[in-house]
Amino acid sequence: MAQVGPLVASCGDPAGVGPECLVRAWQARADLSLPPFAVVGSATHLASVAGTVPVHAVASMEQAGRVFADALPVIDLGPLDIQPGQPTRKGAALALAALDLAANLAISDGASGLVTGPIAKAGLQDVGFAHPGQTEFVAAACGVKAADAVMMLAGPSLRVVPITVHVPLADVPGALSVDLIAGRIRIAARALIRDFGLPRPRIAVAALNPHAGEQGRIGSEEIEVIVPAVEQLRSEGYAVTGPMAGDAMFHAEARALYDVAICMYHDQALIPLKALDFDHGVNVTLGLPIIRTSPDHGTAFGIAGTGRASIGPTVAAIRMAADCAQRRAGADSQLA
Repeated sequence: MAQVGPLVASCGDPAGVGPECLVRAWQARADLSLPPFAVVGSATHLASVAGTVPVHAVASMEQAGRVFADALPVIDLGPLDIQPGQPTRKGAALALAALDLAANLAISDGASGLVTGPIAKAGLQDVGFAHPGQTEFVAAACGVKAADAVMMLAGPSLRVVPITVHVPLADVPGALSVDLIAGRIRIAARALIRDFGLPRPRIAVAALNPHAGEQGRIGSEEIEVIVPAVEQLRSEGYAVTGPMAGDAMFHAEARALYDVAICMYHDQALIPLKALDFDHGVNVTLGLPIIRTSPDHGTAFGIAGTGRASIGPTVAAIRMAADCAQRRAGADSQLA
């Protein structure tokens, strides 16, 4: 595979579990064969979280790559005094500054990919965060429309893409359209080819209604919206099947027949993903000019500082970002 530079990780909310998971991931770097990464955050805070783990403030990603073997590289945003599990306005401001700088390091090619730590959206909104989430923030920083930044949740057993995300369930049927479904599937397919090394990804599309609508007896969305989108994509050469009944497409034999499941709403996608891969789930943003991943969990303020947080999702996010960056660099070098 092509050789790429270090990844950059934003620390997330410093009162949450993000910083400690990054510290522990660095501590296990050799045993887990993790690629080099730098953290954007407060060096003093990360040092307090790290205890005896060495932390080294760096001024560039190049320097981060040089010190990674011996210390956790931190691009320092200044001192911060904060207690685990006790979010503050200053902590939220630092989380936003870390996200902004980390994203720009990835956009400028200083970093080979971006891993974003978990944030508290309410706290960020208090300090001027104007986006629904980090996905939309990173998309805007990249100059990509929010509608063209597609969320995929991925684990060892399953990849899922929700067509609608943070939408009330009652509003999902009206939000679906042929163009929305087809457009998001095209973005997902291109990313699976370029970043995941799947030359012709197999795409399974879930139905919205029970029993895939039973030919209109339990809802008409399959007939009016989902089937036309699937047929349009098939005519373009995509390997798409569906709509499939949601209660029959996530057992082991069904999962063996596709590379990604396209789901109509948030929980239809995330419930099976978390049931199968809770400690290894990664949130990946498709459709961006950069690689962006995130652990598939929140700030977990209630257990911050206790050592109980699993580093599995953080490790998985780091690994996936590095693998995608290597594949993308290799694919781009072949096209050059």
